[in-house]
Order: sequence, then structure tokens, then C-alpha cells
Amino acid sequence: MSSVVLCSSETEFARTVASEYHCVDVIGAKLGGRVVCCSDEWFAAAENLIQPRAPVRDATRFTHAGAWYDGWETRRHNENAYDWVILRMGVAAAHVVGGEVDTAFFDGNHAPYVAVEALYDEQAEDVAEDDARWVTVADKFACGPSQRHFFLRKAGLTGDKFTHVKLKMYPDGGIARFRLYGKVVSPAQAAGDISELLDLASVCNGAVAIAVSDQHYGSADNLLLPGRGHDMSDGWETKRSREPGHVDWVIVQLGRRTRYLDRVVVDTAHFRGNFPQYVRVEGSNGLGAEWIELVGKSKTGPDKEHEFEVKRDVELTHLKLTIIPDGGVKRIRAWGR
Repeated sequence: MSSVVLCSSETEFARTVASEYHCVDVIGAKLGGRVVCCSDEWFAAAENLIQPRAPVRDATRFTHAGAWYDGWETRRHNENAYDWVILRMGVAAAHVVGGEVDTAFFDGNHAPYVAVEALYDEQAEDVAEDDARWVTVADKFACGPSQRHFFLRKAGLTGDKFTHVKLKMYPDGGIARFRLYGKVVSPAQAAGDISELLDLASVCNGAVAIAVSDQHYGSADNLLLPGRGHDMSDGWETKRSREPGHVDWVIVQLGRRTRYLDRVVVDTAHFRGNFPQYVRVEGSNGLGAEWIELVGKSKTGPDKEHEFEVKRDVELTHLKLTIIPDGGVKRIRAWGR
């Protein structure tokens, strides 16, 4: 019996991983995922699999190895049963809910079949392909040329947590992108430490953006990434508003319920002519609960971390960042216990 359900549409898949489970791509490069090793990458590098941008094609471009492809492509005539690549998640660990294998632009040279395995070892960065701890996340299933393939684990969030992932393609070929969606388990959650001051709005501690008014230029989930980024592309940016009284907003489900919030940081790094005029931050103890003002309407400036002291004993599960009237924000931090 298969361990996964193949989804017929992106809508069905997104409804489960985003709306129902509030998952993130735990192997993506923008979250710090990396390639540990692979069996072969003769035509195209395995690190392309986890890039956040959509794959592209330039049929006029060639390299020493052959035609250029934006993905992972191995040699022909593999003598082994499959080619493989091992990835380390960008987070400490995660429960895996589902994934996507995209063979965009691989038409005639795509991987005919794939399977996914995973293991848990927070102490090790590198693991071997023949490690006895690998367990099946997705049984072998067929891939078609130049199309997206979505799968959901039947185990949902009830399965084990993992740190490393192995993508296998039978017997060889090319894959453009690989996404694996899961619920983050932070190091503090694993240790049961409730006294440490944590950034509860960090994706690495389990936070996730669950609703947003607009994300025309940049995705709201970028707000929760580690670091201050590299340019405007890895922040949250909305369209220009033309209506009086307009505001944009995003709701963040915190990584853990907090009983004390020390401070909030709103970072406008790289937004120098398109930062919000003002921001406001509210919190709630559940989506149906009343919003409590934590940071009143406050002026912001370009390319700067704005730190707001809160220091309140307050039980919170969600934050709402409102930008007035529109603009771009790089990160939000919420330091609490």
C-alpha cells in the first residue's frame, strides 16, 4: 500500500499543506536547506532543485557538459537502480506532510520515477546514502515530462520528525525543482525549554504566515526567514495603494504560545524608497480572539531595524503586522517566552 496520495491539482495540494497544516518548504535554499551529496550531477547541479525561483529554460545555452538546464540532471545509462541526492533541512527538524517534484522543461530527459526517503539526526550534517536509518516518506511513483507532481503523506503530522531527505530518481534523468513541506520542530521545542527568550516569529522556531492582504512583489513568509536577506526580493512587499485609508496586513502564527513578550522588531532592510510610512503590531490568543495592541501606530524609516519594547505578560498565539498604507518589510521578530 502506498504511503502517499498523489494530488490532481495544485489547489488541492495547497489547501492541505498551507491552509490546513500551515506548512513551509523545509528543504528550500531560502530557509537554509543545502545539498549534502549526490550520485551524479553531470548535466545540471543538484543545488538547483531547492532554489526559490521558478525554473526557466534557454534552449540556446550550452555548457561543456551539454545543453543547459535549470534543475538537476544526471548522465544517461545509469548502471545502478537509481540516482540520488541527499539534502539537509534548513531547520533543526520537521514533520513532513507532502511535497512537489517539478520536471519543468525536462521533456524526453525527465526522471521517469521518483521516491523520497528521510532520517532524523540533528547532530550530523552529513549522512551516507546507505545509512540504515532511512525510512520511506513517499513510495516510488511515476513522473511525466515537464509537469508538476504533488504528493501528500497519509501519515500527515502524526509521523516522525526528520532532518535529512533523500530524493531518488529511477533510473536517471532530470528534475527541475523539489519542495518538501512540513511543520518545523525548533531546538527549544525538542528540548522542552520554556525559559529561554526566543524569536517566536522565526520560521526556524515554527512560526508561519497564515493570512495576508497582498503580496504582489514579495511573499509574506519571507518575513520569518533568518538573517536580514540580500535585496528586496526576499522580503514582503505589497502593491501601491491609491485609496484613502488603505492598509495592508499579515497574520503570523507564532512558533509557540508565549506568556511574555519582551520586544518586537520590524526590519525594513533594503526597502529604501518603498518602506511603509507607519506600522502597527497586534496580538491575539487564537484567531477568534480579540486583537490586543502591542505596538501602536509608529513611524518607520528606510533600510533600518525598528525595535519596539513591549515587556508585557500576555498570552499570545498570533501576531498581526499592519503596514500603513503599503510598502515593503524585510523581517519581523517577536522576542518572548
